[in-house]
Amino acid sequence: MDRRSFIKSTSLGLGALAFPGAMLRAQGVSEPQKKAPKAKSVIQVWLWGGPSHTDTFDPKPDSGSDYTGPLNTAIKTKTDGLLFGSSMPLLAGISDKFSIVRSMTHGTDAHETAAYLVQTGRMPGREVYPALGAIVAKYLAYDKGYNSVIPPYIVLTRPQGRFSEAGFLGMKYKPFATGSNPANPVFEVEGIIARGITRQRQEARRDMLAKLDTFKKLVHNSQLDKSAQALDSAYELILGDAGKVFDLSTEPDKLRNSYGRNTLGQSCLAARKLVEAGVPYITVNSGGWDTHKFHFTEMKRMLPELDKALSTLITDLDSRGLLDSTIVWCCGEFGRTPRVRWEPPFNGGRDHWGSAYSAFVAGGGFKGGRFVGKTDAKGEYVVERPTHPSDLIATMYTLLGIDPKSKLMHPAGYEVNLVDPLDKSVPSEGILKELI
Repeated sequence: MDRRSFIKSTSLGLGALAFPGAMLRAQGVSEPQKKAPKAKSVIQVWLWGGPSHTDTFDPKPDSGSDYTGPLNTAIKTKTDGLLFGSSMPLLAGISDKFSIVRSMTHGTDAHETAAYLVQTGRMPGREVYPALGAIVAKYLAYDKGYNSVIPPYIVLTRPQGRFSEAGFLGMKYKPFATGSNPANPVFEVEGIIARGITRQRQEARRDMLAKLDTFKKLVHNSQLDKSAQALDSAYELILGDAGKVFDLSTEPDKLRNSYGRNTLGQSCLAARKLVEAGVPYITVNSGGWDTHKFHFTEMKRMLPELDKALSTLITDLDSRGLLDSTIVWCCGEFGRTPRVRWEPPFNGGRDHWGSAYSAFVAGGGFKGGRFVGKTDAKGEYVVERPTHPSDLIATMYTLLGIDPKSKLMHPAGYEVNLVDPLDKSVPSEGILKELI
């Protein structure tokens, strides 16, 4: 090969490395097409404490009273072959709009470990990894220049559990917990933004603080500027137009009643408003599901509230054209023991159960009217299509346009897998292709 031929062939080779797409097109080969994301936002309805799968989405009415207690009947849904507990008639009537995974499993019965595992897809170790919400805030908000005053990751109304949701990503990616109860009418009275504090009083406090802060007027540096920007953003949420997204008084009474005039229902309504405002990740944190004692007494109140709130959220999103671009997923950190503890002091309680639980998924590319997985006759163990939390997380990443096989840069300068290889002690089949 002469010098000119060598240079020409080398240049073509380097060009192929630098511009592989152009070379493929020149050769008549089409490039792999990236699928456009189907989902833009996520609403997570987090049932903290662990709801009973056998009382909700995976009933076992023939297992006997020691397993069913008084909730011993199941009802048909719109989906052939799918039964729900009798306390969930509203969801049963719209089951064509969502799907159920009845074979979630991780085998962990401790709240802290299970909550971390379900929301990160990883077993706890030396490193603290970010939860799904922090990852979505990073990829769909901050990495794309998100500049709204409204934080991209919001929890209604208190932090999700006993773990750090942001992990090694740091404070920037932690959720903004609203704290206030959207069902409390004291926050709905015009001019009232906190108990006993009027808008005028808040404005007076802000003005007095500005007058007293003489140091900021004399000294200027980047840290003080950032502090001032943060303060301005906070007041915009409290007193400005941005804060109006949290005002539920603008919603029709009929709709608010449909959601339920309780913390869970009104939080779900607030989550819908936040999706409309472009917030990519919202968690509705519903507590009280850790029912070791008097389980059935609590379920008599809580299951109808969940049925009402979740069914209205789905139909409300759908009627506004938002369901196709919004993932709604609902579960807790585990299920509850199918066998009831009748003896004192439990008096009909259910304990923690990580061997099997159910997850509700809707919208954002998830198909409706489907269910995957199966548990045994008493709901104790998965017998078909075991699904690890990392499977569900990877599926949601896929729908959000985030490649689950990509790498995440650690602040220390090295890369980690966005989705970790599965815990080998839990057999699993990976991404839920049947539902997307």
